[in-house]
Amino acid sequence: MVPRLCQPLLSRSFFLFGARGTGKTTLLRSIFGDRRDVFWIDLLDPLQEDAYALDPGRLERLQGHEWIVIDEVQKLPVLLDQVHRLIESRGIKFALTGSSARKLKAGQADMLAGRAFLNELHPLTALEQGDRFSLDEAMHWGTLPGLLSMHSDLERQEYLRSYTQVYLKEEVWSEHLVRRLDSFRKFLPVAAQSNGQIVVASKIARDVGCDPKTVLNYYAILEDTLLGFLLEPYDTSIRKAVSGKPKFYFFDLGVQRALARLLQTPLTPATSLYGETFEHFVILEVMRLNAYLRKDFRFYYLRTKDDVEIDLIVDRPGQPLALLEIKSTDRIRPDKLRRFLAISRDFPNAEAFCWSQDPATQKIDHVIARPWREGLERLFDQAEGETSAQHP
Repeated sequence: MVPRLCQPLLSRSFFLFGARGTGKTTLLRSIFGDRRDVFWIDLLDPLQEDAYALDPGRLERLQGHEWIVIDEVQKLPVLLDQVHRLIESRGIKFALTGSSARKLKAGQADMLAGRAFLNELHPLTALEQGDRFSLDEAMHWGTLPGLLSMHSDLERQEYLRSYTQVYLKEEVWSEHLVRRLDSFRKFLPVAAQSNGQIVVASKIARDVGCDPKTVLNYYAILEDTLLGFLLEPYDTSIRKAVSGKPKFYFFDLGVQRALARLLQTPLTPATSLYGETFEHFVILEVMRLNAYLRKDFRFYYLRTKDDVEIDLIVDRPGQPLALLEIKSTDRIRPDKLRRFLAISRDFPNAEAFCWSQDPATQKIDHVIARPWREGLERLFDQAEGETSAQHP
């Protein structure tokens, strides 16, 4: 088993949210091991789901357990009433996993505010994979843990294709999250092909054959089922800045490429597809480490009317803004940073960085260019001491 960076605190009950296949149950098995004081309820098992759906009070009648694990609790949000009571009256601790926050929002999850810590589990990071990590494979196939046991491209293709079908069937249709599955089925590949781009609902609606409001609801479903996230534009008064719409990123590169029907398309360095995929990979790594290390960073992007862009703006509490340019090249030159150098000067108190596959660390004007791995380590190191925002 791959050691995970996600480490829920065991001093009280907790939620463990994550998309299907990220390893939630495996992580809990490693945490609780063979402890006899842990009782497991798997709501993906139809027999167990039926038992607790017909008789929610069954949970309250359980005896002799310090911990109760409820897998995929969003299947029966009504159980959270019982969970709340048992936490308060008997001091029982709960580990509650879920792959969708949507049904919990409609249930009673708010009753657990402050009584259960929140944790997120994502596909594997480069750090978690250690020596097994391959950038090429991560960019092509993504990093869902299930892929580690597969040894052929055909296996990986079938796994990812099946994953998208299971998502449609189990997460969307069976939970009645959409009224018309055919429209949502058309939306998914369009959203995947638009990954990392600004969401223009009217354009996507024309491609899908629905109205813009429905498109925005579909994106909300993807967020609520943890299949992706919106990256909001930075709210700024910087000259020439474009106000506006968010970008959307899928939670895993392999799932995004499967939905976009790109699994058989090679990723060739120096192409736009390679650059976009590398940028997506780096942003995912940042988001995952932020969740695991509990940094509470906030993330944005910026695009001007002249199409000058800052790929990622990181708002770090108590530290300067970090402006990040992501380049897939293995050789950084000053001329490749000309536009980033210009726009980053509009943030005089920020730190400006470029992350790439270039193995050398350079200082180019006020920008510190680093290998992407080192950049990640420095970003999440509170001892970061450089003042790259000091312009010469």
